[in-house]
Amino acid sequence: MHHPLDVAKTIAVLEAAVADYAGTLAPAVSVAAFDATGVIAWHGVGEPRLDGSAVSRETVFRIASMSKSFLAATALALDEAGLLNLAAPVAHYLPGMRFMYRDTDYPVTVGELLSNRSGMPEDNAWADRQLGSSRDYIASLFAEGIELTAAPGVGYQYSNLGMSLVGRVVEAVVGRPVEEEVKERFIEPLKLTGTRFAVDKYDAGTDVASGFRTFDVGATFVEEPFIGEGALACIGGLFSTVDDIAKWSWFLASGYTDEPVAPELLSARGRVEMQRVHTPIPVPQSTEFRDLTSLGYGLGLFPAHDRRLGATVDHSGGLPGFSSNMRWHIDSGVGVVVFGNSDAFRADTLAMAAHAGVLQANAIPPRTVRPWGLAFEAGALLDTLIREGEPLAGAAHVTSSNFFADVPDAVRTSRIAELTQAVGAPVTQTAFSNRIVGASDAAHLRWRIDCAQGALVCDIRLIGLSAPLVQSLTVAIADDTGTKPLAGEPGLQVLAAVARDTSKTV
Repeated sequence: MHHPLDVAKTIAVLEAAVADYAGTLAPAVSVAAFDATGVIAWHGVGEPRLDGSAVSRETVFRIASMSKSFLAATALALDEAGLLNLAAPVAHYLPGMRFMYRDTDYPVTVGELLSNRSGMPEDNAWADRQLGSSRDYIASLFAEGIELTAAPGVGYQYSNLGMSLVGRVVEAVVGRPVEEEVKERFIEPLKLTGTRFAVDKYDAGTDVASGFRTFDVGATFVEEPFIGEGALACIGGLFSTVDDIAKWSWFLASGYTDEPVAPELLSARGRVEMQRVHTPIPVPQSTEFRDLTSLGYGLGLFPAHDRRLGATVDHSGGLPGFSSNMRWHIDSGVGVVVFGNSDAFRADTLAMAAHAGVLQANAIPPRTVRPWGLAFEAGALLDTLIREGEPLAGAAHVTSSNFFADVPDAVRTSRIAELTQAVGAPVTQTAFSNRIVGASDAAHLRWRIDCAQGALVCDIRLIGLSAPLVQSLTVAIADDTGTKPLAGEPGLQVLAAVARDTSKTV
């Protein structure tokens, strides 16, 4: 999964993205690209405090709602430890909590809060100013119950207040402030030395960016006082550096690898849970930088699938005075972090542009899949039988009970013969392993058979029993290019396309 990046090319991409981005309405902008090794390229412009000091790679910015990923990871870790159940009603941990929809009490689970499908309404404008509110004040808002705008579990609504309740649940379970739990579970073990929940936790002289607002499209900036640490700090209070967020992002992204970072902190499965869709979101209109086929909210993160880039994960942060975004490519782990110290600055848009550029400039390879061992064995056997024109009954021991019932052997053999008439007989082949085209998952394998006037492409799909068996076989004529990815399968390592004309398949 580690694909080393070209530092010079990557820095050039970051510089161009910042220079070309018309919405850079912040006194200071900090952009970093990272891979499994950490930050490999950084570019910054401007002054973090408008005092003549230039922004640096070490400058601390407030990351706002990116903090939610830390809260989600903490809740999942407690769930894995058996101390918290995400499927349990919130009232189990916070007695007296009531959620009402159309004058009826509805139980809301911790997981529904964490995945923004609780039915609690959007509250960004209000919540931004409540970050420093006391726990007693926020608790008083729930005294008479919470009115929902939708039944729990039905649809996506981004509720900061709802997410903060997850923090209260964590505190009920561990008996101390959630910020301390996050710090001891993740910030300290991962050595995120530039990450704090409050600005006064930094040593004097630390390069901390001030927040600014503009009301005249960046002609002037007004300094915005830091909103304090309070009941909603767990969902938006963190300050951090690009290096720390790159390290945190890779910690999460490595859940998809065979060797996840620090598995004792949170299992790979827990990290994947954070990065999969729990609550679907309508797909936005395509832009120059992204063309999504799916989008959703996971647990403290936004997973998406882009037609050009493949699977990505991101989360933005925004508070009066700050804007931020972290995003990464699931298949490679390559990502970017963008900070700006003005809420007029669209960190997410710049991050999308920079991320797409980094992936393209470094020719990040498409996704590769490791099929089951039996897929290779069965594929090699079927390959031999097909090339030699032999009945496929010779592979009966590696096929499932439906294989010959669905298409009798004589019929399939006849259809393959028709295909070879169109492309010519198979020629002398390279080794089977050299002709493997790719796989969409571990139960699938595709390979190529070169013929006198073209080529055939074969696909097998296995059923995942204790001893996997081949349940289907498709043979088709390859397209003219032999290199175009299959339509509908972006990001796969596919070296030959297959004609979709059913008259040419078996």
